[in-house]
Amino acid sequence: MIPPLADLIDSARVVALPLHTRFRGVDTREALLFEGPEGWAEFSPFAEYADAEAATWLAAAIDFAWRPQPAPLRDRIGVNATVPAIGAERVPTLLARFAGCRTAKVKVAEPGQTLAEDVARVRAVREAMGPEGRIRVDANGLWNVDEAEHAVHALSEFDLEYVEQPCATVPELAELRSRVKYMGIPVAADESIRKSSDPLAVAREKAADLLVVKAQPLGGITHALQLVTAAGLPVVVSSALDTAIGLSQGAALAAALPTLDYDCGLGTASLFQDDVADRRPVDGWIPVDRAAPDGAALDRLSASVDRRDWWLARLTRCHEVLAAR
Repeated sequence: MIPPLADLIDSARVVALPLHTRFRGVDTREALLFEGPEGWAEFSPFAEYADAEAATWLAAAIDFAWRPQPAPLRDRIGVNATVPAIGAERVPTLLARFAGCRTAKVKVAEPGQTLAEDVARVRAVREAMGPEGRIRVDANGLWNVDEAEHAVHALSEFDLEYVEQPCATVPELAELRSRVKYMGIPVAADESIRKSSDPLAVAREKAADLLVVKAQPLGGITHALQLVTAAGLPVVVSSALDTAIGLSQGAALAAALPTLDYDCGLGTASLFQDDVADRRPVDGWIPVDRAAPDGAALDRLSASVDRRDWWLARLTRCHEVLAAR
């Protein structure tokens, strides 16, 4: 059962959050927020996603707003800093926004950039964080196997915690994992989980050492927990550049996991100039308590009328998709 569309629209607010640095091709992150019996939730699939995929994000938001969530097993979540594909000279300023974080995820393989730029960026992160900091890199599936192997060798001197989605396909991940296993650098799968019709293929084909999971793309916390249990691999919970509302859903997922051995990618509020609530890391942690938007922030960050209309039309279409499933 899903609530009537009118119940979603009644409290719907569309917001546009400006970023400090261009990230994932956007300077402003848009999201639609609504309130249900359990609290506020976020619907924010990226603009290029088709309705069939975006509807799964809506299912996650409805689940979070309308249904009780699993009991938390911890009251705070350790988080990583996120370093976009910026010049190495900008790294110290960016890391300073992630208060107390001792892990950093560094974007690499940016179209139009070179491996030398990736190496310089990761070196700058290592210099800023010192030998005890943990560094993971994320290629978003943009390398082929040979490119990925070459890149892992080039970056190995920086003591990588793992390399996330170095290649696009499960067979490529499995091949790369076999090539670099002797180096002791784990392979993590992200897009091969959240954008796959068979998310368990990664575990079945032994293509990754750990999973990166996100609550919204997986249809909500309960579905994500079921996937994690079936896969039987360690997990990192991450965000999809969420507002504070979406981050609190991610924190609830991380808090419900039986084991959590890695810092999570839920510190991305520090990438925003402004947000509907404050979920920036403090001493490298974020709380598990549920976020609610500040009224003044909702007004301040309201999207334009045409963008609000665009999101409400999308909400309507995705609601129809869910109703037909």
